[in-house]
Formats: sequence, C-alpha cells, structure tokens
Amino acid sequence: MNEGTASGPHHEDRSDAAAGRETEAPPSPSSPQSSASGAEPPREPAQPLHPEDPYATPPYGGPGPWAPAPPVQRPVPTPPQGVTLPAPLPPPPAPQAASQPQPQQYAQAPAPEAPAPAVPHAQPGGPWERYDPWAVGSGAGVPVPGGRKRGRGRIVLGAVLLALVAGGVGGGVGAYIERDGGVGDVRLPQVSGEQTGRAPDSVAGIAHAALPGVVTLHVRGGGEEGTGTGFVLDRRGHLLTNNHVVEAGGADGEISVTFSGGDTATGHVVGRDSGYDLAVVKVDGVSGLEPLTLGNSDDVRVGDPVVAIGAPFDLANTVTAGIISAKQRPITAGGDGSDVSYVDALQTDAPINPGNSGGPLVDGRAHVIGINSAIRAAGSGDSFGGEQGGSIGLGFAIPINQGKRVAEELINTGRATHPVIGVTLDMGYSGDGARVSAKGRGGGAAVTPGGPGARAGIKAGDLITEVDGGPVHSGEELIVKIRSHRPGDRLKLRVERDGSPRTVEITLGSSTDQS
Repeated sequence: MNEGTASGPHHEDRSDAAAGRETEAPPSPSSPQSSASGAEPPREPAQPLHPEDPYATPPYGGPGPWAPAPPVQRPVPTPPQGVTLPAPLPPPPAPQAASQPQPQQYAQAPAPEAPAPAVPHAQPGGPWERYDPWAVGSGAGVPVPGGRKRGRGRIVLGAVLLALVAGGVGGGVGAYIERDGGVGDVRLPQVSGEQTGRAPDSVAGIAHAALPGVVTLHVRGGGEEGTGTGFVLDRRGHLLTNNHVVEAGGADGEISVTFSGGDTATGHVVGRDSGYDLAVVKVDGVSGLEPLTLGNSDDVRVGDPVVAIGAPFDLANTVTAGIISAKQRPITAGGDGSDVSYVDALQTDAPINPGNSGGPLVDGRAHVIGINSAIRAAGSGDSFGGEQGGSIGLGFAIPINQGKRVAEELINTGRATHPVIGVTLDMGYSGDGARVSAKGRGGGAAVTPGGPGARAGIKAGDLITEVDGGPVHSGEELIVKIRSHRPGDRLKLRVERDGSPRTVEITLGSSTDQS
C-alpha cells in the first residue's frame, strides 16, 4: 500500500536507505528522541501531524511523516514505430496542506500492478529511439546514426565512380595497345643460357657421334639410277653398303659419294655378294675420314634402343630411333637361285624406308650392330629397297658380325665365301622342317659325295628339324641359319628318317670348295 507524505522539516529521504546508510527509526509517540549528532541541546520530540491510525496495515502503520514516498518513474521517451510501452502509472493523489491541524485520513490505494519493463534512458531524438529489435536485415538490431548511413552511401557511390573511371581508362589503354602495338616493339620472352650439350647415350648424342661416318650413295648406269646409304669402315676409304644399292649401276656404273658435311667423292666397287646382299665401295684421295666403331650383334637383346641413319627418299642424314624388336628373324629377298639373299636378321621398329638401305643401325654407344637392308612395306611384301612402300615399323638389318666377315673377305679377296652342308634341299616341301631333295641339280646326287652332309651320314629324303637346338621350319630358314656361321664351324643337326629322330654333328664347308 502506498501512502502520501506530508511536507515539513521532518520528511525522511528514502534514497539514503536504498544506498545502505543507516537512518533513524521512527520514534514512538511515548518515548523521547535523542539528537543524531549529539551537539544540540535536548529538545522536545516532534509530534505527529495526525494521530496514529489504529487501522493501518504494516509496514505502513506509522504516522504520516514516516510513510513511504510514492514510486517514481524516469521520463518516458517516445517509443519507435512497432514498440508498445506500458501505460504510465496514474499520479498519486495530491497531499493536503500541512497547515491543517485536523487528522488526515488516507484512502487505501489499489493493489500494485506488475512492474513495467525498464525503458532505457535516452535523450529524446537519440539513437536508441530508432532501435527496432524486430526489424529485418543485417544489423537491424543495432542503432545506426543517420549521419553514418549518409557517409556509407557516399563511399559506395565513390567506389562505383572509381570503378567506372578505371574501366574506361583500362579499356582505352587496351584498345590502344591492340591497335598500335603498345608503346614500343613487341619483345617475346625466351629462355637463355641453356646447355647445348647432350648426353652421349641420348638419340641426339648418338646421332652426333655417328653422322660424320655416314655417307649417301648416288648410283647411275645402264639407264638406271638409285640412292642408298653406306658408312665408313676405315681411314683407307672403304665403305660398306648393300649389294642392291650398287647393283643398279652395273659393272660400269658411276657412284657418287656424299659425306655428311656435304663433300663429295667418286667411288668404285671393290666386291659384292648377292647371297649376303653386301658390297664394299672405296673412295680414293679423301682424308679426314671418321670410321664408325663396329659392335657385337651377338650381344644385342630384344628391347635394346637403336638408331637408324640414312637417306630415305634421298633425304640425307635422316635419323630415326626405335628398339630391337626381334633377333634371328630369317628373311629372303631377290631372284631365284644364287641371287636370293638369305639373312638371319635383326628386326627393328626404327622407321626404315627406301634409301635407308646400306645405312648403319647403331646401339646406345653409337656402335654399329647391323646394316639396314629390308623392310616389310604395306601391301608390297618383303623388300630390299626395290619397292617404294613406306615403313610400317617392320625393318630388318644384317647383323654386323656377319657383315664384318663378309666385308673383310670382299676387301681382301674380292669375293665372299658361303658356309655349306653339301646337300640339295626340296624348296617345295610344305611340311615342318627342311627336307633333303631326292635328286640334286641337273639330276645329280642330292647329297654331295664326300661333303659335310655325307660325312655326317645325311641321306636323300631326310628331314632336318633343328640346328644347335633351334627349330627349323623350312628350307629357307635352314639356309639362313647355316649362313649365319663361318665355314669350319661345327653344328649339331637333328635329323628324322622314317619317323625316327637322331642327332648328327657336322663341320661346315665353304662354297669355294663345294658348289
């Protein structure tokens, strides 16, 4: 219950009680009061302005001057839009004048309502008057002064104007550079100071070492002409190439030799052999020759990297690279009889084309391991350079071990010897293996009397199926395997007679002794 207060010098300040300071208890009407300070002389206790109310409700049962002051409120600001503030409490009734001596009755006030929510104190027109916690948008619950919004708008507008100006300037500069080439000549970036050397075992390193020893041959004679390749064997001017390269010029053909540096010389045939498809050409009066190093073809393995050098389609000093695809690949080429070439070849996928014939096939150390001689061209069958088909990745080279022996014989004697077994083979036999013919050439004996085959016990009609443990599938393959050896070599042959197999040992003869 709230009661009004009387005005006068004995009115008590309620704020001191709220702050925790001690205050005087209201004196009883029958007991005297002492001074709080103790300095003044005792005086009569103050008398209440009205008699004690016997019907008062505690704690407000004391006389009027000690009744509590009515509650107060801070100034109510104008609420923002959307916020409803509670209605202010009605003002307390005005007290009666203190000068009236008669007792004053206080009416009982209504029960207090629920306390109103505290409203932040702010000056009218301040930022909190615009605070709206229910507004939608980022930062809506934070009061933003109106001046800051205005400043932010100016910043955004300035940024937009700056972007437009920068875009216009950039577009103008770009159009100028595109139209007039910029402020100066164009200079494109490029690396500098790189090493020009190459590893010796790289294709470039191998080509650099081998090219000085490779030559291009142009042959004319008998109304024919052809182009092929060769390489230097020694400083005396001997060159090795294919027989079918120089065969086009005949016995009196002209041979022009062009070295990798562009110098030319005239060459002549020292010796040639159609059975091995090899020939030796010599140039005279030429100094500074760089012979190529001969390797060992028996040490070659399938998958070894190789480089082929030649003049395909008269494009001199052409370098191609590949690997060894197979070894001991039997191939034949040429005409009939003694003109047929039998080669136990190295197969490679290094591109070889017409004009590569006679050129070197070198290994990773630039050592010659073969003489490029044949290709399998698309739709043209086997070719030793006569066909003009292109490479399909099936090239064949004469092993250098065989080429070295033949070249030495051609240089020293002008002719090469062929290892033989002294038998005539039935080349029309279609079964597996090489069959000895029933009759020899001109109706003679199929097994040469006293020859290597006769001494080994071979007879007409025998079937040879193996040479040194390797299978033989045809007569051509047997000749290829025999010619891959030297005269005087000893071989083991597996021979079948009437279905009964046996193994014989034979010593190879020479074609100069036995035809």
